[in-house]
Amino acid sequence: MATNVNAEALKESPIPDAIEKHAASKQTVDPYNVQGEVGEDGVVKAIDYNKLIEEFGTKKIDQALLDRLERVTGKKPHRFLRRGIVFSHRDLELILDRYEKGEPFYLYTGRGPSSDSVHVGHTIPFEFTKWLQDTFDVPLVIMMTDDEKYLFSDKRTIEEVEGYCSNNAKDIIAVGFDPNKTFIFSDFQYMGGAFYKNVVRLSKHITLNQARAIFGFNDSTNIGRIHFGSIQGASSWASSFPHIFGEDESKTVAIPCLIPCAIDQDPYFRMTRDVSARLKYKNSNISYAKPALIHSRFLDALQGPGTKMSASIDESAIFMRDTPNQIKNKINKYAFSGGKVTVEEHREKGGDTNVDVAYQYLRFFLEDDEELERIRVAYESGDMLTGDLKAICIKELQTYVAAFQERRAKVDDEAVKLFMTTRPLKWNGNPRAPIVVPQVQKADGEAAAEGGDGKLTKNQLKKLEKQKQIEAKKAQKAKEKEEKDKAVAQP
Repeated sequence: MATNVNAEALKESPIPDAIEKHAASKQTVDPYNVQGEVGEDGVVKAIDYNKLIEEFGTKKIDQALLDRLERVTGKKPHRFLRRGIVFSHRDLELILDRYEKGEPFYLYTGRGPSSDSVHVGHTIPFEFTKWLQDTFDVPLVIMMTDDEKYLFSDKRTIEEVEGYCSNNAKDIIAVGFDPNKTFIFSDFQYMGGAFYKNVVRLSKHITLNQARAIFGFNDSTNIGRIHFGSIQGASSWASSFPHIFGEDESKTVAIPCLIPCAIDQDPYFRMTRDVSARLKYKNSNISYAKPALIHSRFLDALQGPGTKMSASIDESAIFMRDTPNQIKNKINKYAFSGGKVTVEEHREKGGDTNVDVAYQYLRFFLEDDEELERIRVAYESGDMLTGDLKAICIKELQTYVAAFQERRAKVDDEAVKLFMTTRPLKWNGNPRAPIVVPQVQKADGEAAAEGGDGKLTKNQLKKLEKQKQIEAKKAQKAKEKEEKDKAVAQP
């Protein structure tokens, strides 16, 4: 039963603040700008994701696809999928086809290091990527676009971005990725060899006019920005990673990737898919595989619908470094409310969960579907007040951030070095259709145990073994919990 809260708690942000008065404008979603449509009243509206599906030419993830995903993998879809947070895709059906046949594919995602700490919005694609990695048991490459953050900033230095890169890599590792099948790389450090060849292949097939049309560049745009799309796209070709997939490009160019990302990153890969369709390996009939994508919504900034959390605006986001008290204060002070102005009006008419930030955050982070539905009904009916809803949200975020911080404290420089060492990865794929994992060969023809540019250090090997033991314990606990739940559920 909801408890009472004074009217002041409902008045914190009952309606969106109007932005500076100007002409109405359409919503903008691209890799550099995200803003909802601005109405004639100057208020920013929520992002219309159905409109983005139409504009970008993607496919909506429907119930039939979710049913197939569960049937193929044997796992209940992630809450992001169940709730439409991950809502759109390109060629996910083809990835499921490959999984059913035991044919190889990999995951690719990235992070542009722009601050010392990630916020909760940044963790969403990584949390979902981890679920995909665990579900499909496939290799994952994570690109740290330190070059992008330098090129697209007028103030940041290379040294500053490199510092962010190391800290953000630790944040990513803290999500819980398996080092056996995860390779994290910095563009500054990894550029060269097979990767750079693919950057050049891609850039040769992108004209300046195309770059302008896709990204809105103009005569004042520096050429590094114009060229960056070919760097981002090259990571979606398996042949860029010979230490993982081998050096036989006649095989690796045909291995596709699945890219979990926010919808604003789609233009990069529309461009890459277009080039992939036109490229053939050494003039043969072997085509370069098009990257498949699976898109997520944005986590609204604390200020409400139509906004996006920003790493450079502390008041817009819950950061993964925030203390429990900071989280509480930010939600209470800044989180836009869907409640009514007075308690009496709220009791009579109820709140709007579609715009209420606290409720929307619960959609992202609260695992229990039944509890989420109970909260929705209570808030929309007026039985639950804004203060009650915010209190639930605060507790959930405090728990989520605290668990992350506990894992993050255990990630040191050696762990980063391990994940970023160029080495073979190990994965199994579909247990019902085992794949023949490509073997990376040494110069003498033997399968490489260390691979890449150097052997793992003793400390790295110890950390790898320790991580394997931790993952094994987690798996055993999960199995025991599942068996216990089944036993309780039986009549």
